[in-house]
Amino acid sequence: MGKRRGLEVSVGAAEAVAMADVDVIAAYPITPQTHIVEHLAELVNNGELDAEFVPVESEHSALSVCIGASAAGARTFTCTSAQGLALMNEIVYIASSMRLPIVMILANRSLSAPLSIWNDHSDAMSVRDTGWIQVFAQNGQEVFDHIFFAYRVGEDPKVSLPVMIHVDGFIVTHVIEPVEFWEKEQVERYLPPFKPISRLDPERPVTMGAFAMPQLFTETKVAQDMATTQSMEVILSAWEEIYKITSRRYRPVEAYRTEGAETIFVVQGSFGETLSVAVDELRAKGEPVGLVMPRLWRPFPFELFRSAVKGAKNLIVIDRAISFGGQGGPLAIELRSSLFGLPAPPRVINFICGLASRDVTVEDFKNIYERAVDGSKAPVFQEDFQFYGVRS
Repeated sequence: MGKRRGLEVSVGAAEAVAMADVDVIAAYPITPQTHIVEHLAELVNNGELDAEFVPVESEHSALSVCIGASAAGARTFTCTSAQGLALMNEIVYIASSMRLPIVMILANRSLSAPLSIWNDHSDAMSVRDTGWIQVFAQNGQEVFDHIFFAYRVGEDPKVSLPVMIHVDGFIVTHVIEPVEFWEKEQVERYLPPFKPISRLDPERPVTMGAFAMPQLFTETKVAQDMATTQSMEVILSAWEEIYKITSRRYRPVEAYRTEGAETIFVVQGSFGETLSVAVDELRAKGEPVGLVMPRLWRPFPFELFRSAVKGAKNLIVIDRAISFGGQGGPLAIELRSSLFGLPAPPRVINFICGLASRDVTVEDFKNIYERAVDGSKAPVFQEDFQFYGVRS
């Protein structure tokens, strides 16, 4: 393997993008994503990366440039956060519908208002149903590895879909961590050159993203959904190849100390590492508790999730976003749906916390556990969800 380097995670992400030999980078600065594209701009400017860096006038334009470049057969990259993603939203749907394997890092940040530059998952949940393959990374090493994974999966002819990597803003993007780099030959062995299924070519004209009458629209969406669902085989294969190269194993659903667990925490993103400490401390006291972390958000691994929580009495689902007017956070709503109809499903107890990077400590998670277990003993849990840590 390559050397371990201590560096800011954003810089490590940019280095991985460069090692993936991208052709076009288009981006607009927005906190906390900016350090990624700043470093890529430096690499291009210094001649260390032979790529086109397009400094566009908005996030809407950034993804539009990527769509044009990808359609022409170029390996492309962009990233954004929160309000930038909201401005980009129209084009996010177009990228997946046109089956273009663009890779984007979403440095997760709260959506306004009130204005916040801090982290939660409101932006991630806003694009849940846009047709992109989506994964959550917990730390710098996972971000680095998943750049290569994203291109490997998205560009596979069986898939041909864009891939979004969710990275918690500041909590992950701006911290300095040791990251083990890949050797050049490992990248080349893992990631073949991009060979698009079809591309814009003046010599062989094609039409992309054309108008569809109602008689055809539904069929195009069914085909897109089938492609997303069927990408699972390629996703699993790509993670297995990473294991062979790096000895780091990634799974659609990560489980930690779930053996014999009656209560299981469920969380996405960087909270998983803090929660693992809380689980260790609770286990040391004899509490039958574990942790499950759905890494793959789309396509969602329903059967693997059900298997991971089988036998548990309670699921404590931690959401970092709100479904306003709904019954809890988006993750909890999704998981309740996935468990519906099972013979003896676990009770889903939902806590919403950590909005805009409000600290949630190991002690907080232990307190959440105590409240959830006490509440689960009642005939009916009193609320569909609770906001944790709200000051009265």
